Parts: sequence; structure tokens; C-alpha cells
Amino acid sequence: MNTTDTHENTIKPTDLRGILKYVPMFRDHVFVLALDGSLVAHENFQNVLLDIAVLRSLNIKVVLVHGIGEQLKALASQKHTAISDPHGELKTDTATLELATEAAAIVSLQVIQGLTRNGLRCATCNGVRSKEIGIVKGVDQLNSGAVDKLDVVLFNKLLDADTIPVITPIAFSRDGTPLRINSDLLASELASKLSASKLIYMTTQEGLKIDEKPLTNLPVADLETLLETAAEKIPERLRSKVQHAVKAINAGTPRAHILDGRLFGALLNEIFDKVGIGTMVYSNEYQSIRRAVEADAHSIFNITRNGVRSESLRERSLESIEASIHSYLVYEIDGSLVGCVNLKSYDGGDVIEVGSVYVQPFYQNKGVGRKMVEFACAEAKARGAKRVIAMTTQANQFFSKVCAFTEGDLSDLPDERREDYTKNGRNSKVLYLDL
Repeated sequence: MNTTDTHENTIKPTDLRGILKYVPMFRDHVFVLALDGSLVAHENFQNVLLDIAVLRSLNIKVVLVHGIGEQLKALASQKHTAISDPHGELKTDTATLELATEAAAIVSLQVIQGLTRNGLRCATCNGVRSKEIGIVKGVDQLNSGAVDKLDVVLFNKLLDADTIPVITPIAFSRDGTPLRINSDLLASELASKLSASKLIYMTTQEGLKIDEKPLTNLPVADLETLLETAAEKIPERLRSKVQHAVKAINAGTPRAHILDGRLFGALLNEIFDKVGIGTMVYSNEYQSIRRAVEADAHSIFNITRNGVRSESLRERSLESIEASIHSYLVYEIDGSLVGCVNLKSYDGGDVIEVGSVYVQPFYQNKGVGRKMVEFACAEAKARGAKRVIAMTTQANQFFSKVCAFTEGDLSDLPDERREDYTKNGRNSKVLYLDL
């Protein structure tokens, strides 16, 4: 059975029009892709290379870091040599370093050959300087290395020249001594130092699952808690990626992804589809929320139409949205608006109404609405408001049970809002939250 064909039937193809809207958003951004050696050896690797060619055609700058675990194990078996650690996470003895150097050359050749076949410029270089890890917890790590210095100027010159840097896990120290660096760590360091928008770990493991439950969108704080309290639940071959994804995000990389590169179109679907197919880790719970700008007016109008049709939202014209655009907050995921909320002040700013709260159907019941209302309340408090009010015909339970609002009556509304309430005839429930 052909694995690639099977997965091709199960993964939704990314719509070209959907990709096009991301072109201005990601143009000239840096993506660091970490490819496991097992993925380079997999039959779907040629499709991964095609996906990378698409990224380059959209003027996305790509840095490739590859692993060698699969190839190192194969060489060790072929040469009947015992190795200290195939994955670069523990110490590296002399025999392992010799085979790792050979494996790195083999994998680099495969990657460069594949990129060349796809018409892509690429180069290897000595832009990573290593240093010995030394002794850790009483154990000499021998020929295992850490990153001593990254030649950011060199890497940026390559990227500006439309050239993909191909980075191996063998790097040289100041005096030219080869050392093996864990490729997950190396990718994380590169993402941080090159101000990458995304760090993407492509493996031959499924995306992160805990107790058989897939984790798709995960705040980094939740992942840190998982590492501290239940690290044993993280699949062994993903723990290093999880640890270094956290480090990269804490060092400034906005998003890190872990995905199964065996799936046809995995890379493009993860980047250009709102849902994605892997695990995305992001820097904080509210980073997707921002103030609306004029260009958002049409999107806000369109995503609220379903709420108007179901009579859960009061109808607002495009013109009225445009006129009050700066009073909106929007929830954005990779360039697409999936929710919105409007803040309107009364009584000189003492009272702020949270209105037009709407989340696109796919993202409902996933915490997006709660986050927007919480953020809106924090914004109201920062403005000096003493009370937040909300009017709803169908979301009474959401505001009271999820957002801790109290059900009130007309007497809890400012005079101006009470007058409008009487005129519009919607008979909405009145809820409030004292700050």
C-alpha cells in the first residue's frame, strides 16, 4: 500500500485562493524548518520539497535544519558499530561522531539534490560555531556540542540572495573540532536569532497527543505546565521538540509547529489553512487579539452576518462598522478574522458595553469567545471603566456561566443605553460585570 496516496485522500487540499491571501502577510518572513532524518528517508519527502518550493515562490525565506538519526542507525547497523545515542540528545562518543559526520554528509547531499531538482538555490556553510557541552550531572558528554555562535550576517546574506541555508547537526568549534549538536536545539536557536515567524518541526510522528487527544492550538504556558507535571505523557521522540519549541517561543519566536511530514501537503495545510493538521504552540493566550483597523471592516461585516441571521446579533451596516472600526477588537488566526467584539462607552467612560461578540462556527466552544470578552473587560478596566454591560438574546449562559457576568435589568443600564433598549424591541437580557 502506498502511504502517500492514502494520506493524500485524507488531507483536505489547501485552496489556492486561500493561500493567496497569505502572500502579503508572510512575504520576506523567515521560516525555520527542522526536518527529521527519518522524514528525509521517507517516500513523501519529495512532496515536502515541492511544498518548500511553494513557500519560496511566495517570497518566504526558508532555513532548513536536518537531523540524521535514521541514517546514523542504518550506518551503525551496516558497519556493526555500537553508538552512544542516535538522536543527539545524550553524549556522543568518538565512534558515534565518526558515523554521525558520515550520515550528515549523506543527508545534506539528499536535501541539496532534492532542492536543486525543484529549481531552488541552496548552500551549506559554517555559520554555526559549536562548543563542547562538557560535563552534565557528572557525565562527560564527550563530542556533543551546543551552539557557541551563529553568524547571523552570513545567514541573512544567503536569505537575501534567495538562497536556502542547509544546516547539518555537525558544527565546528573555534579550533575546527567537529561536534554533534541536537538538531531540535539548533533549529530553535536559529529561529530565535534570525527572528523567524515560525519554527516548524517536521517529523514522522503524529502531532502532539496527550491521552490520545490531539493538541492542535496550545498556549506555550500550557505546554510548559505539561512538561513540568506530566512530561512522561509526551511521546518520547517528541519531547526534545516540545522542549525546544518552548525555548524558541520564550526567546521571541511567535509560533512553533510540530507536524507529521508523512502526510501529503502537511506543510502547506499547516501554514495556509485556518485549521491546520499539526500542533501549533503560540506565545500567549491573547496574542491573537488586536484592535481592528479600517481594512477589517468588510471581514467584520461578513463574519457577523450569521449572527444577524440567527438573531443573536443586532444588525449593523457596513457603513456603521466602518464609522466605528476603532471600537472593535478582532481575533485573528494566521491572517483570518475568526471573531470580533465591539466596545462602546457610556457615562463618560464609567460604563462600557461589550457588543457584537461573535465567533465563526468552527471556533465556537474552543475558548475564543471567552478570551475576547476577558480581553475586552481588561481593556475596559484599563480605560478606567467601573462596569461592563452586555445585551444578549441567545448567549445568556455564555455571559453568566463562562464569563461570570450577573443578570440584571433595565435599572442597571445607563440612561442613553436604556432609551435605545426600549426603542429597538429586541427584549435582550441585561448582564453586567463590576470591575
